[in-house]
Amino acid sequence: MNRGFKVFSVFASFGMLIVLLQGALVTQTGSGDACGTSWPLCYGQVIPEAPTIATWIEYTHRIVSAVMGLVVIILAVWAWRTLGHIRETKFLSVLAIFAIIFQGLLGAAAVAWGQSDAVMALHFGFSLVSFASVLLLCLLAFEADYTDGKVTASLTKRMRNYVYFVIIYMYTVVYTGAFVKHTGSSGVCRGWPLCNGQIIPPLEGRVAIQFGHRVAAGLLLIVIVIMLVALLRHYRHEKVLVWTAVISTILVTIQVASGAVVLFTGFTLWATLFHALFVSLLFGVLSYGVMIASRKS
Repeated sequence: MNRGFKVFSVFASFGMLIVLLQGALVTQTGSGDACGTSWPLCYGQVIPEAPTIATWIEYTHRIVSAVMGLVVIILAVWAWRTLGHIRETKFLSVLAIFAIIFQGLLGAAAVAWGQSDAVMALHFGFSLVSFASVLLLCLLAFEADYTDGKVTASLTKRMRNYVYFVIIYMYTVVYTGAFVKHTGSSGVCRGWPLCNGQIIPPLEGRVAIQFGHRVAAGLLLIVIVIMLVALLRHYRHEKVLVWTAVISTILVTIQVASGAVVLFTGFTLWATLFHALFVSLLFGVLSYGVMIASRKS
């Protein structure tokens, strides 16, 4: 396999992860409107004059996102030419390009027409899709050295559908978390796991949004543990899928714990970025598991 392509795909994967974390940084610091309503320029300038820290946060996010947009396009074309014989390559290449462009357009829309809660939540969701598609192209490059994309899984239809359900549900939970952040509902539930000292608080307004996300995140942990147990009991020979489930269980446990840390530390920047990092890694690992599950022996 072309060593240059593998190195470039690793670089692209880390770059997309940085874009995700930068987006979380912009949201956490409230820097989304720090370049005014102009896009892609900042206050109508290529390089803003006398920028504040918030302006630099937003501006560097735009620059890195633009650079990574070009990187993703190069990666997708290169993958198409190099790994085009592998079933998933062409789909992932198209998805990577679409997701990075659409995510940029959503960011531009938020700048031009205001920070809509729904648009910003959608922006983070497509950022995850963009990262996962690039990561999978990277993994295909390394996979090709040993199996030429022939890692398959012998699963029942029921088990395969459950793996698909897990990632769909996880993606839904991501949107509930993004909606919590963009509606300013992060701090309305004091304490953890109780919400304002209650097992079930009055489900009204922002409390309902925050509590709903907590319940959804807790159920995600259970859903992934069920997948792990089922694979260990009936599909122990499917080592790639089993390890995917093991890593996913570890990551979702850390993710739930990091949500509590975010609350206990008063929504400090490092804790929030830590939370965003692990949800991104979890989605990437689950995406690989779905790809393997979709390959029937």
